[in-house]
Amino acid sequence: MKHTPDLSTASWRKSSYSDGGANNCVEVADGYVGLVPVRDSKVPDGRALLFGASPWGAFLTGIKCDDRQ
Repeated sequence: MKHTPDLSTASWRKSSYSDGGANNCVEVADGYVGLVPVRDSKVPDGRALLFGASPWGAFLTGIKCDDRQ
């Protein structure tokens, strides 16, 4: 059985890849072993997406590689 973590007390931070605008950011929450919760800053009470830590790391590596091109 899979359990969805309680994100009601999550501490969210804006992605360093967001443009810094008040309403145009992706936010992530740290502190969830093996998971990375992600949400849209424009909808803070909306549903968060949950990514496994390994796929999230691969995603970040892809973004970093793309920046170098």
